[in-house]
Amino acid sequence: MTNATCPHHAPADHPKVARGKTGILIANLGTPDDYTYWPMRRYLNEFLSDKRVIDYPWWKWQPLLQLIILTKRPFSSGKAYESIWDKERGESPLMTITRNQAEKLAGTMKERYGDQVMVDFCMRYGNPSTKSKVRKMVAAGCERVLFFPLYPQYAGATTATANDQFFRALMEEKWQPAARTVQAYCDHPAYIEALARSIEAAYGALEKRPDILVVSYHGMPERYLLEGDPYHCQCQKTTRLLQERLGWDSTELTTTFQSQFGPEEWLRPYTVDEVARLAKEDGKKNIAVVAPAFSSDCIETLEEINEEIKESFEHAGGEKFTYIPCLNDDAAHIDALSAIISENLGGWVK
Repeated sequence: MTNATCPHHAPADHPKVARGKTGILIANLGTPDDYTYWPMRRYLNEFLSDKRVIDYPWWKWQPLLQLIILTKRPFSSGKAYESIWDKERGESPLMTITRNQAEKLAGTMKERYGDQVMVDFCMRYGNPSTKSKVRKMVAAGCERVLFFPLYPQYAGATTATANDQFFRALMEEKWQPAARTVQAYCDHPAYIEALARSIEAAYGALEKRPDILVVSYHGMPERYLLEGDPYHCQCQKTTRLLQERLGWDSTELTTTFQSQFGPEEWLRPYTVDEVARLAKEDGKKNIAVVAPAFSSDCIETLEEINEEIKESFEHAGGEKFTYIPCLNDDAAHIDALSAIISENLGGWVK
């Protein structure tokens, strides 16, 4: 606690207290500590036990999860993680990218606000935990914390559960900081601009323009939409604004949903099926895929899109498959996130 001091007029033996800072805590989904069985099992157990993610009754879901799913899935998921794992760093790409985002945001915020703010990152599942980073910020003297889930489109299973965990962490603090959460930014001009620029750059580097751009979002059960979750609508809005910014015709891009899990009907069309249909029925042999719902490349983009979905396309006769990376720590993305943060710090810092 470098800024800790004894409160004015307090007795000499009063504990030193660090105060006066504003914390900016960005949050991503999470990652296992390793791709081997037990780290994978711990991570999947935390993730799949979240009622925001799987809302089946405990008595029905937990026996199935503990006795069947968690005896098998850590092996298959671990194999998928191993295919993208950075063995030199000993971590997944999501961890590396999120840390880089936090470091670059810290540099930008320091230029704007000096020592008034501190920036850090946490994960909803796994490490570093939300609780540990809230504790660190409070100990460093943060009287205010801006919590920023890095999900452009709101969903109960992403934004809401990240916020839930943040509020749980605050419940354990003796002296709670003031708190704000950043709402979804699916239509923020700076985010749309960064997204459009990344697509224009990718297209500009190709010898031949793709026949169509597949805008693939993470899926969710259709039931969640019917129960009031705005995710589907916000995904459609992002695609529409992206199309308008690019100046494209509606036939040049299409919205799809990936990562289905379980027996329920999920949002359609499914990316894995649609890319095959595009190749087989529509004759679109050259496609590009972008994933605007992910702020960082992760297992769902590097393994699922760039391996499984690509394979589905090629098996159906597709010839050229281009995956456009997430915005990650690209300068335009950091500028967009910085703009959103500054808007949400209004009245807190000068």
